[in-house]
This record gives sequence, C-alpha cells and structure tokens, in this order.
Amino acid sequence: MNSEILLGVMIPFIGTTLGAACVYIMKNELKDKVQKGLSGFAAGVMVAASIWSLLMPAMDMVDLRLGRMAWLPAAVGFMAGIAFLLFLDSVIPHQHIDSEKPEGIKAESLRKTTMMVLAVIIHNIPEGMAVGVSFAGVIYGKGNLTMAAAMVLSIGIAIQNFPEGAIISMPLKAVGVSKHKAFGMGVFSGIVEPIAAIITILLSSIMVPILPYLLSFAAGAMMYVVVEELVPEATGEGQSHTNIGTIGFSLGFVVMMILDVMLG
Repeated sequence: MNSEILLGVMIPFIGTTLGAACVYIMKNELKDKVQKGLSGFAAGVMVAASIWSLLMPAMDMVDLRLGRMAWLPAAVGFMAGIAFLLFLDSVIPHQHIDSEKPEGIKAESLRKTTMMVLAVIIHNIPEGMAVGVSFAGVIYGKGNLTMAAAMVLSIGIAIQNFPEGAIISMPLKAVGVSKHKAFGMGVFSGIVEPIAAIITILLSSIMVPILPYLLSFAAGAMMYVVVEELVPEATGEGQSHTNIGTIGFSLGFVVMMILDVMLG
C-alpha cells in the first residue's frame, strides 16, 4: 500500500478528529440550528458520494455480457448494504443520537453515552468500506475509478465526518466530561474507518470479480445511515428550523457533486 493510498484512507479519520477538536475552541454545546444544518450537510454529501463515487463506478464495471441484466450487481449490492446496516441496528444495542433532546443527553448514564458513541462507530463501518473499495478499484484498474475519484470520496466523507466528530464531543463536554476525554471519544468513534478501509483493501485482491457488488454494498449502507439517522436529525419532524436541514442537505450535495466532477 503506497503512501498516497494510505493518506487517502486516513483523510476521513482526520475529518472526524478535527470535528472532535471543536471541544477545545467552542464554549457551548452546538445550537439546534447548527446541528440541523450540519446533519443535513452530512446527509447531502453522503447521498452524492453514494451516487457518483460508488453506484456509477459500480455500474461502469459491470460485465457487458450481462446485457439487459447489467443492473443486477448494483441492485443486489445496494440492497445487501441496506440489509447489513438493518441487521447491525437490530442486533447490536445502541442509542440513536437525538439532537432534539439535549436535556435527555444530560440525563444519560455513562453506559448510555458509550452506546451513543457505539452508534457512530457502527455507522462508520460502511464509510470505511466505501473508501477501501474505491481505492481497491484504483489498484486493480476496475471501471472508471481513478486515484483522484477515490480521493474525492475520501474528502467527501471527511467533510461529513467533521460535524459528526463535533456532535459526539460537544454534548459529552456539556454533561461534564472533561475536554480531553470528550475529544478522545470523538476521535475513537472515527478510528474504525481507516481500519475498515485497510481490511477491505487487503481482502479485495481475492474479491476483484465482485467489486461492483462491494461498491454498491457500501452505497446502500451509507444510504441507510442517511435515511435512518441524518435526515431525521436534520429535519426534526414536528419541530422548528426544518428548512435549515434542507438547506444544509442541498449545500452538501452540491459541494460533493462539484468535487467529484472537478477532480474525478
């Protein structure tokens, strides 16, 4: 694994770390409007990344012999990714992050706080896999994946990881956890990404024929996170400021789209 790929694998983790570092420069917990905007922005980035950086390259890799069934790998992989995250959500106990109830977060025990971090860790697994399969596609020359395109995906995930790191560390500080520990837990929530990416790259050498399925799998898993976690956080059904999340989503989608077209 060369230094360029190693850097690409670490970029999303750097985004999480920078977000968690907000605990040192911000005095108060993130305001409701800011949390909605950041969640919407992250959702927009992930939707755009799923389409341009994962699903479209996956369809470009499809064997032409499949003919009218060329949609099969992308569809199967996408639904498998959805099913995988649904399975994790159902069998692993964790707490969904509720940005609507900061007072509820303050009342949580250490166990509940740990479960909140676990929720982010679970949802970071497909993001790490997405980065891993994109760089694996570059290594083995599959489809139209280029080093620039893989880097764009890493940067896009890093952008959406920044608010994620802050959303973990800031509430922890607000309930009395020390700045260093809150920062450490925010960083810890993102460490799974480079690990998942590296494992995926190492295993990809024996799974080259199914790379279209793997890319689509990562897209499905990421889309599950968007629909299950980020969109509800951004819109807060029945609450005020829902337009902030919508605007954030639009900006995130456009930023990721521009990055992919310009650099990919």
